[in-house]
Amino acid sequence: MGILRYTIRRSLQAIPVLVGIVTITFLLTNAIPGDPVQIMLGPSPSAEMVEEIRAQYGLDEPLPVRYVNYLTAIAQGDFGQSIYYGVPVVTKVMERLPVTLLLMASSFGFALVTAIPLGIISARRRNQPTDHVSRVVALIGVSTPSFWIGLMLIIIFAYHLNWFPATGLVLPWADPSSVEGASSRLDVLQTAGMHLLLPTLSLGTLQMAAITRIERSSMLEVLQQEYVKLARAYGVSEGKILRRHAFRNAQLPVITVVGLQLTSALGGAVLTETVFNINGMGRLIITAINNQDYPLVMGTTVFFGLTFVVGVILTDLSYAYIDPRVTYDEVD
Repeated sequence: MGILRYTIRRSLQAIPVLVGIVTITFLLTNAIPGDPVQIMLGPSPSAEMVEEIRAQYGLDEPLPVRYVNYLTAIAQGDFGQSIYYGVPVVTKVMERLPVTLLLMASSFGFALVTAIPLGIISARRRNQPTDHVSRVVALIGVSTPSFWIGLMLIIIFAYHLNWFPATGLVLPWADPSSVEGASSRLDVLQTAGMHLLLPTLSLGTLQMAAITRIERSSMLEVLQQEYVKLARAYGVSEGKILRRHAFRNAQLPVITVVGLQLTSALGGAVLTETVFNINGMGRLIITAINNQDYPLVMGTTVFFGLTFVVGVILTDLSYAYIDPRVTYDEVD
C-alpha cells in the first residue's frame, strides 16, 4: 500500500507539470510568425475560405479563450484535430508513437547491455589500459551529437560498405506480405533488425557513454566500502564480491541516470528519425512545426512530457526493488 500511495501522490504531482508544459507550448506555438491556414490553403485563398477554416479550428477566438478551451478539451481526452493531416491528433500520435518507443527501447537496451559491463570492467581494472580505453570511449560518446553519429554510420556502413539500409524502418510486427523480400515472420524480424541497427547505435551511444561513466564511478565507490573490504579479508573471491555484494548496491545512481536520460533520448529521437527518414514522433513534430499545425505541435509535446513523467515515476518505484533499504511505507 505504501508504493500505491506513493504512486498516486507522484501522479497527482505530475498534473501541474503537464499543465505547465501545455501552457508554455501553447504560448510559444501561437507566437510563431505566420498563419497555419495560409500554409494549408496556399498563397491565394479566398477570404471566405480562410474565415471558414479559422472558425472550424477555433483560430478566430481570442488567445485566452482558445487556451481555456484547449485545457478543457485535454481534460476530456480531446487533443483536437490536426490542421495539416486533417485527422484527430490522438490518431496520428498513436500511429507514430510505437515507432519512437521501439527506437527508444532498442537504444536503451543497447546502452545498458554495453555500458554496465564496460563500467564494471573499468572499475575493476582501475587505471589500467582497459580503464583508459573505456573512459575515452565514454568521453567521445558524451561529446558527440547523435545526428553526427547517424550521418557517419550512414556514410560508412550504408553508402561505402552497403551492409545496412540507410533510411526507413521495418517494424517487427509488420505483415510479411507488406515487407519486400519477406516470406515469413523470421524474415520480417531479420529485416527489421537490419533497419534498426544504425538508428539504435546513433541514438544509444550518448546513453551508453553516460551510463558507463556513472556505472564506473558507482562501482568504485561501492568497492571501497567497509563491508567489501571485510569480504576480501574473509577470502571471498573478487568475482563473488562483484556479483553478490557490489553490483546491486551500485545500481541506484545508474537507475537515476537512466530515468534522466529519457529527456536526451526524446530529443535525440527527433534528430535520429530525421536523419534516417523514420516516420516516428520525431518527424511528426518537425512536420507539425514546419506547417504551424498548432494542435499537432501541442499534442506531440504533451505526449513527450507524459512519457518523461511516467519514466521518472517508474524510476523512483524501481529503487525499492533494487535496494531493500528504500521503502515507501511512510510517505510524508
